[in-house]
Amino acid sequence: MILSGLEIENLLDKDIKIEPFNSSQLNPNSYNLRLHHELLVYDNPVLDMKKPNPATPLIIPEEGLVLETGKLYLGRTLEYTETHRHVPMLEGRSSIGRLGLFVHVTAGFGDVGFCGYWTLEMFCVHPIKVYPGVEICQIFYHSIEGEYAAYKSGKYQNNQGIQPSLLYKDFEK
Repeated sequence: MILSGLEIENLLDKDIKIEPFNSSQLNPNSYNLRLHHELLVYDNPVLDMKKPNPATPLIIPEEGLVLETGKLYLGRTLEYTETHRHVPMLEGRSSIGRLGLFVHVTAGFGDVGFCGYWTLEMFCVHPIKVYPGVEICQIFYHSIEGEYAAYKSGKYQNNQGIQPSLLYKDFEK
C-alpha cells in the first residue's frame, strides 16, 4: 500500500523525516524533492566495477546548466530523508520526464531504514537546461509487511553528499 500525502505529513518526525519540509511540495501520494546545486561527472570514458571511479564536481549556476546527451550526471536531493517502518521509492516527476530527463537510471528503490540524501543518476535523451532547487523527483512510501531488518549498509547510509558507485566494495568481500 502506498501512503497518502496526508499520511506522509502525519508521520513526519515519527517514521518519516524530510528536512527541510515544505507543505507546498506535498502531493496526494508523494512529496517532491529538489535538485542540489552540485553534480558529479565521471572522469574516465570506461568505468570499472572493481575500482573506484574518479569524478569531477560541477556547480549548477543560478542561470542553469545544459546537460548533454550520452553523459551520466550524478546529483543529489536538497532534502535529507529518513524512513523507518516504510519502504521509500523515488521517481522522476512527469513534467521532468516529458522533457526527456531520467532522474534515476535504475536506483529508485530504497530500503526501509535508509537515512541520507538521495543520489540521482541523471541522463537525458535531449539536451536540457537544469536549475538548482528545481523540484526534480518525488518520493513515495510503501508499507512493509512482516518482520524486517532495517538497512544498515556502510556504503550509502548517512551520506553527506553525492555518492558515486561503491560497487567495488562488493568485490572486496
